[in-house]
Amino acid sequence: MPRVKRGSNRRDRRRKVLGRAKGYFLGKSKLYKFAREAVDRAGTFAYVGRKRKKRDFRRLWIIRINAAARQNEISYSQFMAGLKHAGIDLDRKSLADIAVKDPAAFTKLVESAKAARASA
Repeated sequence: MPRVKRGSNRRDRRRKVLGRAKGYFLGKSKLYKFAREAVDRAGTFAYVGRKRKKRDFRRLWIIRINAAARQNEISYSQFMAGLKHAGIDLDRKSLADIAVKDPAAFTKLVESAKAARASA
């Protein structure tokens, strides 16, 4: 069998890892062993962060909607239930945006939610 040397593959893989570790502190940016550990750890945090980001934004939107709803004397859960009864299908992102940028329109949404809850 012919002899196989993996010099270029090995070098390329190491260069890729060290490139990702550029800017890390001390040996983590210079030494392959420590760089690989740091890059793997950073990748794990990045993956988890992408999942957390969705949760965090949803929480933020709910907080903003609740604050605006309470200014109009209705709780968040009653407001969302009223919108559902009224057949208004707006997601939380757009509701939070309306609550922040256009309070008058949000007040109209609250009124329609209250009316729908009263009739249901």
